[in-house]
Amino acid sequence: MNLLFKALNDDTRRQILELLKEKDRTAGEIADAFNISKPSISHHLDILKRADLVSSKKKGQFVEYSINTSILEDVLQWIITLKK
Repeated sequence: MNLLFKALNDDTRRQILELLKEKDRTAGEIADAFNISKPSISHHLDILKRADLVSSKKKGQFVEYSINTSILEDVLQWIITLKK
């Protein structure tokens, strides 16, 4: 759970999740949406992957990323149980 909250605690990572909410994207497509270096985007994607917020698939010479909404649903359920 700590990895999840660490991942969500960064504006760039939240913006990446917003992009992936629209559609699956390659790392290059994600990087094109930001004014930061590609290694920095890779670092953010790695943190998101370790938190299970995104998954990746090799497609030819590219890696395509997609959002994993089930982890978010699990966290929401947990938060709701805390409220009760």
